[in-house]
Amino acid sequence: MEHAAGIDFGVIEVVGVIGIVVIVLVAAFSRRLGIAAPIFLVVIGVGISYAPGVPELEVPHEFVLDVLLPPILYAAAIRLSFVDFRRNLGTIVSLSVVLVVVTAFGTGFVLFDSLDRLDLAAGIALGAVLSPPDAVAATAVGRRLGLPPRLLVVLEGEGLVNDATALVLFGSAVALVGAKAEVNLLLTAEQFAFAVVTAVVIGLIVGVVTVAVRSRLDDSVLATAISITVPFLAFAPTNAIGASGVLAVVVAGLYTGYANPGSVSVLTRTSDRINWSTIQFLLENAVFLLIGLQIRSLVEDVDANSSELSLTSTIALGLLATVILIALRFLWVGPLVLLLKLREQHAEARTLRSLQFLQARLREPAAGFRRKRISALRRRYTRQRADLEQLRSQSIDWRGGVVLGWSGMRGVVTLAAAQSLPDVPYRSQLILIAFVVAVVTLLLQGGTLPALIRALRISGIDEEEDQQQLAALLDELSFTGLAVLDDPSGVVDSTTDVDPEVIERVRQASYLRAEAAWERSHSGHLPLEATPHRLFRRLRLAVVEAEREHLLELRRQGLYPARIEDRAQALLDLEEARLRPARSDH
Repeated sequence: MEHAAGIDFGVIEVVGVIGIVVIVLVAAFSRRLGIAAPIFLVVIGVGISYAPGVPELEVPHEFVLDVLLPPILYAAAIRLSFVDFRRNLGTIVSLSVVLVVVTAFGTGFVLFDSLDRLDLAAGIALGAVLSPPDAVAATAVGRRLGLPPRLLVVLEGEGLVNDATALVLFGSAVALVGAKAEVNLLLTAEQFAFAVVTAVVIGLIVGVVTVAVRSRLDDSVLATAISITVPFLAFAPTNAIGASGVLAVVVAGLYTGYANPGSVSVLTRTSDRINWSTIQFLLENAVFLLIGLQIRSLVEDVDANSSELSLTSTIALGLLATVILIALRFLWVGPLVLLLKLREQHAEARTLRSLQFLQARLREPAAGFRRKRISALRRRYTRQRADLEQLRSQSIDWRGGVVLGWSGMRGVVTLAAAQSLPDVPYRSQLILIAFVVAVVTLLLQGGTLPALIRALRISGIDEEEDQQQLAALLDELSFTGLAVLDDPSGVVDSTTDVDPEVIERVRQASYLRAEAAWERSHSGHLPLEATPHRLFRRLRLAVVEAEREHLLELRRQGLYPARIEDRAQALLDLEEARLRPARSDH
């Protein structure tokens, strides 16, 4: 069988293997040196691109946008807490939608004014390319240095949604390039609304259907195989009808991450966690390595077309665009931090009104529909109170605002979308401008972000407090789960006589788990199914299932921080995996 013309698959295989080795080595050394791996990979990529004998590399933008981007976003979305995302939705929308639009138009007008033969639509298209920050480097630094969880949620949420905004705006602007028409803001708004609503609907449908299918599979391999297809199932049809495939992937991922703990088996959840963490690690870092590898070919392309705009002038414009992007972000984040303070006050007043309304209804006779109404009001008040407590405990002050403003590194979407620009004047220069912005922001902002966090003395997660909250949560789960043992006949055959010692073993297993968490915070003749071991396992499993159901309810209410709930979920998953019998043991 002959190879396709122009493609040396042997070279691709060798490059792929070398790339994975480089990524793993860089990730290992970057953790020791305290520098985010994406920064190292960009520098290494630039060095390799200029090494003697290394051929020019040009990665098709379709490959990045259609193949690499969907699984990267999906892997991030399934790990992000839906409750935390909802709590910070206003902040995320402000940064990922409104700021992206303002940045695209602001930068676009500057480029339009600086380049004589560039029309306004092409300028806005490049502005849209430059506008979405990539949160990978920022969150990598933030997790290692212990940024407050709310800041990390805002950065991750912004990184998930802003790509959709930028690509929709980019597509609308590109459609007007060369049309000699005014930029129609109303038409652009209609297109954006269609792209968003359609993407949300398709993303939800894909998420609901795939979770339902996977919940009916008892083979974790098959369920994981379906999981790998989810981002493409959401992206491809949405993108084909002109909506935002990227947003559909994010919605599908958020729903899947929220629904998985109560739907799919523990083995499937464990498999998903490992597989998607690996996929995310490889793809994210591969993109940053590709950024550096393509610099040489871009510079040579601009040199070849220097009659339009010289290499020096192009780099200068890239630096100017970088300054504008940083300035616009800080000008936006400053008032946003003040608005967040006002939002906390508004949330406090709203929670108080909900409590007063609930108390008034509790004085009235409750029966039938009224009882259900009171129950709904009680759940709403509980959720609002939990939201308020989290906003108070994780308030973003001026220091958090500085970090948020300085975390504007550009990445994968900026580079891939820039290469998909149509044949417009200064095309080579515009692509290089995008690469200059991406590389400079990664090296400048990403490289100095750790020092900035230390200088501001931002306090992150309090491990001792986290351990205490985890122990308190395990206590609450144990109390709910052990209620199952009050009537073990609902778990085992009512004709089976359950030895009290077996019940006590099950009870003590719950106590020991919570006690261990509290300690860490302070520094033959019976039938097969009636054997003590089988009875213990079935009773203990029933307790764990009851605990998991209660944890899901607590997650919906948002009473504990998402990271604490995730750790409790991991403990329950570990125990459930140990208790679940193998297939041959059924």
